Amino acid sequence: MDRLEWHVIVPPKKEGEILKIKVGSKTLCLLLSQGQIYATAARCPHAGADLSQGWCEEQKLVCPYHRHRFDFKSGKGDVGQNNFVQVYPTKQEQGSWYVGIKKNWWSTLF
Repeated sequence: MDRLEWHVIVPPKKEGEILKIKVGSKTLCLLLSQGQIYATAARCPHAGADLSQGWCEEQKLVCPYHRHRFDFKSGKGDVGQNNFVQVYPTKQEQGSWYVGIKKNWWSTLF
């Protein structure tokens, strides 16, 4: 059984651009890097900053407040940060982009 629910998204157009979107109950950042779309949580786990106000450098999403950096493929924070940001799978099918969000436990019952 597929535990992911796929939602159509409108991806960023410019390399390094970050968009903030709402998908169901989640607020996400969408990033365009080297032709691939990545999706992360929009809130920094360190101090709650809005990551969509940050920037991309060296395959990392940088928090605008305290400069914490997160690999936008794995979500892992830089060495010494001891934190991570949630990442979500993306895919392209028939010219449209999608982000996968885990179905909540309750909806899997019905």
